[in-house]
Amino acid sequence: MQIKTILPVVLAAAVSAQNATMNLTSLISSNSNLTGLATLLNTYPNAAAGLANATNVTLFAPSNQALQAVESVLGSANGNTNALVAALLSYHTLQGIYYASNISSTPQFPHSMLNNTLYSNVTGGQVVECRLEGSTAEIISGLKSIANVTQANLNFTGGVVHVIDSVLQIPGNFSSVAENANLTALLGAVNATNLTSTLDEASDITIFAPSNSAFQNIASALGNITAAQAAAVLEYHVINGTIAYSSSLANTTIKTLGGANLTITIENGTVFVNSARVVNADILMTGGVMHIIDSVLNPNNTAAANATQSGAATAYSGASSGTAVPFTSGVPTPTTTIVDLVTSTAQVAASYSSVVAAGGSGASTAGAGGKTSSAGAAAMQTGAMGAAALFGGAAFLANV
Repeated sequence: MQIKTILPVVLAAAVSAQNATMNLTSLISSNSNLTGLATLLNTYPNAAAGLANATNVTLFAPSNQALQAVESVLGSANGNTNALVAALLSYHTLQGIYYASNISSTPQFPHSMLNNTLYSNVTGGQVVECRLEGSTAEIISGLKSIANVTQANLNFTGGVVHVIDSVLQIPGNFSSVAENANLTALLGAVNATNLTSTLDEASDITIFAPSNSAFQNIASALGNITAAQAAAVLEYHVINGTIAYSSSLANTTIKTLGGANLTITIENGTVFVNSARVVNADILMTGGVMHIIDSVLNPNNTAAANATQSGAATAYSGASSGTAVPFTSGVPTPTTTIVDLVTSTAQVAASYSSVVAAGGSGASTAGAGGKTSSAGAAAMQTGAMGAAALFGGAAFLANV
């Protein structure tokens, strides 16, 4: 828990005991690291109303520096800022009380209070990932943005507060996450098979997402594939009705959206899906989670991994690679690699392509690649839509 930068354990316990009789707003107002958050709550009282009487919760409270870093990079937000700030605050609030001692090196995915279907289609509320990296407690949100806990275990009458050094990012929908993760072949294939709205608006799904190189490695097998065949392949990469985070994956078989089974195998800590290797796990989405894999799955070849497997396997016998990445025509050109997702507040803010207006069903919003789409049950924000964009141009940090 970054012991060297957090209050010593004994002192922290004493401070927590004192704070246990304070309500949340009083605790925030009394902490010099949270004056920006206090001003935010005062600026948007309607959005903050849900926190006023919260009980049995854990709040990850962005520090003054975290809020300043976000505001300084982004311009003005459009739309209903109150609704956006409410979503932001909900996402920073976990259901249940999690003390520092509850966070371990094993990733956990507790549910937040974010249940607004404009931003989350995860049953029980959108999650964050919590884990210890060495002695540092990391809170991981959309685009794998990492916030570190810098002050822990501040008790109040309704739960506990942990101060974090960057703002959590609300996860985007499938299209936006695929674009920002530079899974352009997958995104192009989904667009070509008219599955985009299905995945963007889905609830409780797991997607095993092939990398661009995975598609390129079997380019010859994709040259004459029909739309129906391509759709069947894509549906074989989706688990419907189950969100399988990395900590819950085990040796098992599981049914896909298309009805066929996948085999999950754990070999020396590496997760295989059939013979494909998971190379980047737990990328949060509006409707669930995405795991990037190093080869394209084949519903007609369900061979599982074996102990001697090395390198990327192929489930398409005789397929050869091509010079170009399939399905990427008209899809934005990749700018990062699959292992180089955004990992800092500054990178997240700099990657924002646009700010989305909040709205109810039918609101016109910017989608992946700058296209507009009609917001239905699921969030339709751009891929980099996150906490920073929620603040707009409000001068709530003026007195920090």
